Amino acid sequence: MKQSISFKLNGSPVSVDVTGKESLLTVIRTYLDVTGTKFGCGIGDCGACTILINKEPVQACMTLVEDVVDAEIITIEGLGTNDTLHPIQKAFIEHDALQCGFCTSGMIMKAYGLILNDTEPTRENIITGMDENLCRCGSYNRIVDAIQSAAIEMKEKI
Repeated sequence: MKQSISFKLNGSPVSVDVTGKESLLTVIRTYLDVTGTKFGCGIGDCGACTILINKEPVQACMTLVEDVVDAEIITIEGLGTNDTLHPIQKAFIEHDALQCGFCTSGMIMKAYGLILNDTEPTRENIITGMDENLCRCGSYNRIVDAIQSAAIEMKEKI
């Protein structure tokens, strides 16, 4: 039996008819065609599907859509625009913190959540905070540098 689930996605209200057992990742990518959030492992081990729910980083593959009624969800598409990139997006580019790009949206979203909760993260806090997000290309040092750089710029705006 289908049910209607409503939430806010990247600032806009959405309503979708679901069985309730779909993952939020499936709903975002397949039902709503918002594809910046990636499917990686499907079991919550890689972080490629990281999004923010009510400003907290969450793995969308492990979240049932029925659990996000009335929530505020932000995906990579909700951070910046093509004309105005978010400071984290700019920092990832400036520090060459992406290679293949597959993990990038999840990394950026996890980093955004990290900085929202710690406006002056140390290198160690960043490494610990990003531990659940995997980069198969091994760009970790550049990712940490990008997050530190973005935190400095974001602190002025938070």
